[in-house]
Amino acid sequence: MASPNVPAPIEDSADQAPGVGAADVEVTDRELLLALSGPNGSRLSVVERECGIHIGLRGQVIHLQGPAEGVWLAERVLTELLAVLANGTALTDRDLEASVRMLREHPQLRLADVFAPIAVTAATGRQISPRGLSQRYYVQAIEAHDVVFGVGPAGTGKTYLAMAMAMAALNAQRVKRIVLTRPAVEAGERLGFLPGDMTQKVDPYLRPLYDALHDMVPAQRAYGLIERGTIEVAPLAFMRGRTLSDSFIILDEAQNTTIPQMRMFLTRIGQRSKAVITGDVTQVDLPSGTRSGLRDAVELLSDIDGISICSFTSADVVRHPLVQRIVEAYDARDVRTHR
Repeated sequence: MASPNVPAPIEDSADQAPGVGAADVEVTDRELLLALSGPNGSRLSVVERECGIHIGLRGQVIHLQGPAEGVWLAERVLTELLAVLANGTALTDRDLEASVRMLREHPQLRLADVFAPIAVTAATGRQISPRGLSQRYYVQAIEAHDVVFGVGPAGTGKTYLAMAMAMAALNAQRVKRIVLTRPAVEAGERLGFLPGDMTQKVDPYLRPLYDALHDMVPAQRAYGLIERGTIEVAPLAFMRGRTLSDSFIILDEAQNTTIPQMRMFLTRIGQRSKAVITGDVTQVDLPSGTRSGLRDAVELLSDIDGISICSFTSADVVRHPLVQRIVEAYDARDVRTHR
């Protein structure tokens, strides 16, 4: 009987048409089989569609048949995903689509390495891990460099993974505090029309950082860390004049910094600190004619040792599948407009 994680291929029979193949993947662990196949085999349908083959499930055996190249790819995908699931990593349908794409483009890739969990769990107990090759490179860049730029469209996990890495560094006592900051730039509304003092006015602009934090840390612990100053959430303007040592600093929505603001932020970084700067240069809310500090910094600093620039595309979107299509539609229109 085959190992749960190793497919048992079926030799092509003499009467099969050239280029047509078949294979069986046997999964003896019932829980792994359910996690891989999904409710009513819905996840197998994803692999079937993406690989252009037919997949059937009988008992503990997943049958693959169709064009030989598609069968080989599906066999690799299912085998690799079994190893990922065996490591305790939960998968989504989007992960299956991404897995097919990754193994088609990089046949020697090991998906267990791509989806390897970060050393921190969500508040729900779910393991946090990269959801694709770009995210894995991003995590590796944060591990290896003191300054990392994550540039790309919304929904690619730039800020969320940076927050996970920050919490992992704090838990391992590699840093003493986490600093989360964003520029308070209006996107069609004016701060002056919002109620409250300045702190209350800028709080809505920092809310996405709180959301990411609360997804990884139970609310009571998060409030305690903030009260003690172990985690600080503040608008970018409050960073001026400070030196941030022994800190993990995340600058979110950096496309809305001006060049002087970006320069100010980058020169705040002190000893034993790490900074991650995230943003989407296609969503700049600065006044017309004002150059984005993020775009300028990426162009200026890309060749400096110790700085890593990680780029994401619409293919890396991990939100609702429609988000990827929306991003692609806007990108296509931008290309047509600027021809």
